[in-house]
Amino acid sequence: MAARAIAVLSLILALVAIASGGASAQLSSGFYSRSCPGMLKAVRSALHPAIARERRVGASIVRLFFHDCFVQGCDASLLLDDAPGLRGEKNATPNKNSARGFEVIDAVKAAVEGCCPGVVSCADILAIAAEESVVFLGGPSWEVKMGRRDSTTASFNGAENNIPPPTSGLANLTSLFAAQGLSQKDMVALSGAHTIGLARCTNFRDHIYNDTNIDAGFARSRQSGCPRATGSGDNNLAPLDLQTPTVFENEYYKNLVQKRGLLHSDQELFNGGAADTLVREYVGSQSAFFKDFVEGMIKMGDITPLTGSNGQIRMNCRRVN
Repeated sequence: MAARAIAVLSLILALVAIASGGASAQLSSGFYSRSCPGMLKAVRSALHPAIARERRVGASIVRLFFHDCFVQGCDASLLLDDAPGLRGEKNATPNKNSARGFEVIDAVKAAVEGCCPGVVSCADILAIAAEESVVFLGGPSWEVKMGRRDSTTASFNGAENNIPPPTSGLANLTSLFAAQGLSQKDMVALSGAHTIGLARCTNFRDHIYNDTNIDAGFARSRQSGCPRATGSGDNNLAPLDLQTPTVFENEYYKNLVQKRGLLHSDQELFNGGAADTLVREYVGSQSAFFKDFVEGMIKMGDITPLTGSNGQIRMNCRRVN
């Protein structure tokens, strides 16, 4: 009896494993090769001019993809506006007055709808726009797996709890990434997306005034644009990468070694802990960083996608059909 019970349990666990991996297995880089062969050209026609006008937009779109995938998986739930009976994620703490680029995704969706109406999901548009943004700003390219469908729900609480805050320590960062099936190596590599973009004073104020693991000169330079008093200059911006905030490369890690990480959570990656070795590796080898970043982005894109008959293909990324 005991042996039979163990066998049954093993079968159940195997079926669960197959079911959990089945959705991501349905994703493929050639998903739209027949149904929408002009998809990539349409994406680029709307996305590239937007980034050329404001390079920060590229960083914003990569961040949208990250914040989307960490809540309910990569299902475009972040793109939904609040509506009767649906509380979206845009006003959750990690996104309010911070997440941006939604209008660009709208424009990309409109361009894709123009050539293939009702075929390409908002979730896939966000995934390919993130990759295209990285490439446009000088980073690596990869084959984006597609075939995701869009959610009909969102999770405000998921956005509040799943996305690592800028006050996170290394243990919390590692734990929150692990909850999404991502390793500490993935976390350190994906954090390298902070080589582009800007952050608000409210997110780095405590680090530049109260932390000790920060270069004194760097702290003073950031304090000049970020007053100590809460509520004063909260939305003032500073580059996450002091050197080249509009170019995707490995300068972010060089800043960390010099104790010039803008966010507390950034500097935690190089603070005498388990992540130090990886940071040093990425300082010495941009190609190693790019390789691990690509692997991390592909893994993140596989987080519990909706496929098959699940979800829908939204006509407007901001609302359910």
